[in-house]
Amino acid sequence: MDWLDYGYILTAYVVAASIKGMTGIGFSTSCLPIMALRLDLKVAIPLVIIPSIVSNIVVMIQAGRFREAVRRFWPMYVSSIPGLLIGLSVLVAINIVAAKAILGLVLIVYALWALINKSYFLSEKWERTLKMPAGFCTGFVNGLTGSQVMPSLPYLLSLNLHKNDFVQAINISFTLSSFVMLVGMNSLGYLPSSTLLLAAGGLVPVLTTVYFAGRLQKRLTGEFHRRMVLGFLLIMGVTLLLKVLA
Repeated sequence: MDWLDYGYILTAYVVAASIKGMTGIGFSTSCLPIMALRLDLKVAIPLVIIPSIVSNIVVMIQAGRFREAVRRFWPMYVSSIPGLLIGLSVLVAINIVAAKAILGLVLIVYALWALINKSYFLSEKWERTLKMPAGFCTGFVNGLTGSQVMPSLPYLLSLNLHKNDFVQAINISFTLSSFVMLVGMNSLGYLPSSTLLLAAGGLVPVLTTVYFAGRLQKRLTGEFHRRMVLGFLLIMGVTLLLKVLA
C-alpha cells in the first residue's frame, strides 16, 4: 500500500465512525463499500471487522443497560448464530447478486413505509414470539449478504424502546455477528499480521470520532434518532440496488 491507500482507509474510517456514533448502526455497512472502491475485499473486510467490533463496544458503553438488554433479548442473540452459519453455507450455492438486490429492495420498502406511517409497536406476546425467528433470520441474512440489520432492526424499532435501549440491543447483535465473522476470516487465512496492525492503527481515529458523534447523538430526540436510522436504511438499500444494476 502507498500513502494514498492509507489516507483512503482513514477517510473511510472517519466517515463510518461518524455514522456509527450518530445512529448507533452502520459502521461496517458504510465503511466496507467505501474501502471496496479502492481495496481488494480480502483486505477490506478484515480492516472493517476489527474497528467495527471496537466501535460497537464503545457505543454499547455509552448506551448502558447492557445486562437488561442481554436478559431481555438473549434468545434473539443465541438463535442468530445457527442462522449465520447456515447463511454462510448457502452463500456458496446461490447467486449473491440476486440476494443483495432483494435485500436492497426490502430495506427500501421497509424504510419508506416506516417513514411515512406512524410507529407500529408489537405487543408483549408478539415480542416473545418473534425473538428467535428475528434472530435466526438476521443471522441468515448476515451470512448471505454481509448485512446485520434485517430483520432485527425493524423488530427492535417496533418495541418502542428508549433510544439507548435500542442502541444497546442492536449493537450486542452486531458484535456477536462480527466476532463469528472474525473467526471465519481467521480460519480462511485473511488476517495476516500486517492487516491486524493496520486495523489496530485505525482504532484511534475511529474511537475518537465515535465518541464525539455519540455525545452529539445524546442530544437528539427519540423520534429524530428513529428517522435518522430509517434514513440510513433507505440510503443503504438504494446503494445495494445501484451496485447490482451497475
